[in-house]
Amino acid sequence: MHLLLRWLLNAAALLLVAYLVPGFHVSTFYSALIVALVLGILNAVIKPIIVILTLPINILTLGLFTLVINAVLIWFVSTIVKGFTVDSFLAALVGGVILWVMSWITNALTKKY
Repeated sequence: MHLLLRWLLNAAALLLVAYLVPGFHVSTFYSALIVALVLGILNAVIKPIIVILTLPINILTLGLFTLVINAVLIWFVSTIVKGFTVDSFLAALVGGVILWVMSWITNALTKKY
């Protein structure tokens, strides 16, 4: 039940980011659900490998390079999922930061459940 709630909240967060960030487009809630699923899988499987491979750069930038990794993953997902487009790297970066903040908030809210 917790996983389903998190999935729905992440999809809703994607729709909100699409509303707030120019160049970040999600066509339907169904597309947002698919994007949230694919992004969650990539963040669980691929992101740790990329973070380890880019550890020296991440240390030099005091962890800020992780935002770039998030933006690249979001941009990559936009090439896979129909109904989800990101026009530029800057839109992916800003969208990634907003998604991170919203995910942090939803983690705090759903922690007690």
